[in-house]
Amino acid sequence: MSFDLARSLPEFRAVGRGDMAFGGPVVDGGTAIDILALHSANTRALHGLRVRSGFGLGGKALLMGRPASVTSYYDARGITHQYDGPVRAEQLETVTALPIMVDRTPRMVVYLGHRTQVSLGDVWYDAFLPLVRRIERELAVEDEVRRRLNSLTADRIERPAPEVALSRADLTDISDELASLAALIDDDALRARLEEVRHRVDLGRAPRATTITAPKVPTGLAAREIDVLAQVALGQSNREVAASLGLVESTVKSYLKNAMRKLHATNRVHAVRLAREAGVIA
Repeated sequence: MSFDLARSLPEFRAVGRGDMAFGGPVVDGGTAIDILALHSANTRALHGLRVRSGFGLGGKALLMGRPASVTSYYDARGITHQYDGPVRAEQLETVTALPIMVDRTPRMVVYLGHRTQVSLGDVWYDAFLPLVRRIERELAVEDEVRRRLNSLTADRIERPAPEVALSRADLTDISDELASLAALIDDDALRARLEEVRHRVDLGRAPRATTITAPKVPTGLAAREIDVLAQVALGQSNREVAASLGLVESTVKSYLKNAMRKLHATNRVHAVRLAREAGVIA
């Protein structure tokens, strides 16, 4: 469960009108950057490079906690030059390092490179703000998800042995918490993983039936509405559901809205849970 910087590098390159974008996470307790993602690189020279805080352009940005740039990298006097070799392999001239911060702590550094000397102004820097803020929010949400999951795990580990077995009320609370977390996630794969865990929790709190009974289908829930709910339960977005069922996205939205109304659900996650409890979907 970690943010994929590589997906955002094309946006950074487009916004900065650069020739190359690269970067990676801050590691070793904030003392270094591991360059693990490259976009539009000519070589692999920069991949895997560890940049220490205070060294090179990225290390300077990491140490200061704010963007740093040089117009002519090899002649720049405000930085050290331990990393000239990999930079020269990419023929970069003007380079900018943008730290991504969460709660004033650097988490990633993104570099923009031009293979010619370019004069950068304040407007150029300002153009990155929406993209940087979006990534900072995503990292903050990821931190909160990890904190809550760790808290759930810790709570269970700390229970005395006689109380290890969870009651149905405990499982309901965990299921609702996982549903809340899933609603915060934009990443479809991660949301699907949380939904799968929540489904397993729901199965664990279902009463053991002594006799086989037919599932109770909510009155008026159409077959197509059930199909849509089944796809949503897999973590698919409306667009992905439309592609899976051969529908247009607006029709999917309509089916989902109708299903939520009939199930008296407050949101799509709630609708999936109610449909599962009714035995309509797996």
